[in-house]
Amino acid sequence: MNEISRDTKVSLFTQFDKRPRVYLLCLLALYFLINNTINATSVWMEASRDDAVPEFSLWEPFAWEITSALSTLLLIPILVWWFKLVPLSLTHFKRFLVLHLGATVIYSALHVGLMVLFREIIYMGMGGNYDFGDIASEFFYEYRKDAWGYFFFMGLYYAYRFIYSRLKGEASFINDQEQSKPDSPEHFLVKKLDKEFLVKVVDIDYLESAGNYVNLHAAGRIYPLRSTLSSLIPRMAERGFMQIHRSFAVNINKVQSIESMSSGDGKVYINNSTSLPLSRRYKDKFKQQLK
Repeated sequence: MNEISRDTKVSLFTQFDKRPRVYLLCLLALYFLINNTINATSVWMEASRDDAVPEFSLWEPFAWEITSALSTLLLIPILVWWFKLVPLSLTHFKRFLVLHLGATVIYSALHVGLMVLFREIIYMGMGGNYDFGDIASEFFYEYRKDAWGYFFFMGLYYAYRFIYSRLKGEASFINDQEQSKPDSPEHFLVKKLDKEFLVKVVDIDYLESAGNYVNLHAAGRIYPLRSTLSSLIPRMAERGFMQIHRSFAVNINKVQSIESMSSGDGKVYINNSTSLPLSRRYKDKFKQQLK
C-alpha cells in the first residue's frame, strides 16, 4: 500500500512538472472562482438583509468580482517575471523594498485599469453604464487591497519555489570550490526534502536551458542546476555531452536515432524515445561526433 501511494505521488508530481504554469493558473482560477462567488453572494445577502431591496441587480456583484479576478490572473505572469528580475536580497534589502513598493502602484494602476475596462464592456452589453466614482478616492481604496495582494502573491511565489525545489530535488556541485573548477564533474549532489543523494553524470540523458538554471534530465527525473548551458557544456563534453540546439545538449551515449527534416533541422531520439530538437547550426558537427 505504501509503495502504491508513493508511486501515485510521484506520478502526480511528474504530471504537474510537465506543465506547472498551466496547473498553477488553473488552481488560482479555481481559488478566485470560489472566493469571489462567496464575496459576490455576501454582497447580495448584505444588501437584501431585513427584506431590503438592493440598489443593484444580482449579476452586478458577480461582474465586479469576476472582472477583478480576471484582471489579476492576466497580471500574474508579469508579477512572476518581476519577482524573478528583482529577487529577495538581504544585502540590498532597501533597494528591494523601494523597487517593490513602487511596483505596487504600477500593479494597482494596471489592475484597476483592466478591471474598469472589463466592467465597462459588461455594463455596455447589459445596456447600462458603469460608474467607477471619484478616481482619487476609489484608486486609493483599490490600492490598499492591491498592495496587500501584491505582497501576498510574492509570499506565495517564494513559498512555491522553496517547496517545489525540495519536492523536485535541486542539483548542485559537490562543493562550492568545484563550481569554479574547469574539471568535468562525475556526480551532482541533489537535495530533496531532508535527503541528499548523488546523480552520476553518465546517467544524465540531456541538458535543457531554463533561464538561470539548466535542467538535468535523468531517467525521467528533472533536477534543476543553477548554471548556464554555455558554461556547463565545456565541462560536460569530456563525459560525452554535445550541444544540439541553443537550449539543449545531449549525452551522445544515449542517442538512439536521428531524424532529418526538410527545413535543414532535425530531431534526436534518445533511448527513452524522447525527441530533442537538432538545429542545423550543430547538425554536421553532431553527426561527425557520432561516427
